[in-house]
Amino acid sequence: MRILFPYIGQPHQTPHSLPIAMEIARRHPNTDVHLACTTQEHLNYVRRLASYYPESKVHFSLLHLPLFLRSHVERYGQTPFSRLASLFFNKKYFSTFQGIVVPERTSAYLRSLGVHDPRLIWTRHGAGDRAIGFAHDANIFDYVLMAGRKLEQRLLAHGAIRPGHYHTGVYAKFDMVRRMRDAQPKLFANDKPIVLYNPHFDPRLSSWPRLGLNVLNHFVNQDRYNLIFAPHYRLFDSRRAEARQLVRAFRDHPHILIDPGSTRSIDMTYTSAADLYLGDVSSQVAEFLTRPRACLFLNTHDVSWKDNDDYRFWALGPVRNTVNTLEDDIEEAFLSHDAFINLQKHYIRDTFGLTGDEPTAPVGADAIVDFLQMAS
Repeated sequence: MRILFPYIGQPHQTPHSLPIAMEIARRHPNTDVHLACTTQEHLNYVRRLASYYPESKVHFSLLHLPLFLRSHVERYGQTPFSRLASLFFNKKYFSTFQGIVVPERTSAYLRSLGVHDPRLIWTRHGAGDRAIGFAHDANIFDYVLMAGRKLEQRLLAHGAIRPGHYHTGVYAKFDMVRRMRDAQPKLFANDKPIVLYNPHFDPRLSSWPRLGLNVLNHFVNQDRYNLIFAPHYRLFDSRRAEARQLVRAFRDHPHILIDPGSTRSIDMTYTSAADLYLGDVSSQVAEFLTRPRACLFLNTHDVSWKDNDDYRFWALGPVRNTVNTLEDDIEEAFLSHDAFINLQKHYIRDTFGLTGDEPTAPVGADAIVDFLQMAS
């Protein structure tokens, strides 16, 4: 059995499926597992993550892309067009596999490109509440892996999954993080509380376009907190010159760490280190809350969020429409956290359905192999 794990998107998606690939290779040695990327940089990252599974034997390759397009992606980042091009120029290669396992939904377009035989399997990436994660067109996938009951219920309600074609209890990124990290690195030379500002990339939802620079400038002019600015990876992936300019603008402030898109921004280094989460709609809040801590949410688009499932996590801390009183709002978020602890714990149980630190990628690996064997 040949199974492909292609990575046509940004690297933040990679840890959500790669541990499953490595567990398939380890637990099912008669299976031929291939990992393929669109750029050499991404392939190097995949190789580095795979090295944490030395017992697993897999194949690595670059997907075919015209030289000009690969160079453009390497210089400016992924775009919707480049992702679709990755599918188009490799459709014959994709057709040689029994299963194709992806963390994103763009790969569903393979069906429109005439790739009909391989079973398409979606691992998802993230466990947030945004509506896009529950779109009904996800039913194009033959099989879906997901974390907990919250996701299962919403996907079923939207007709995006069907009984017998999904498995719960899988959040493989946690497996990867545990293998990678022996100890939490010290990010600042002081012991002041750390605030993580993690805005989303979508300008229709993100606090960054309207208030982001105000947030950064606020932290320049105070000395109570350290700040990590680590937005969603996609915010600056195609705006790299702007990202470099931002890093230069704040590099003389040792209590401010600006990371517009390193691997540390996607491997839970910052969500593990922070004492308070400041953000809007990024699903990283769910990873942050695996250890309950204070949250403060920014509603910069005047959303009617109460009783809206797309904003369920905004009930886990104070919500503000401006940052005019940010210092007081942060203090209130810390002081009022006790009132939110039980809500946060319930949210995490419902989101991930995990009862301990047991790895879940093996569960996903066995579920995929069992499904493909039954479907063959």
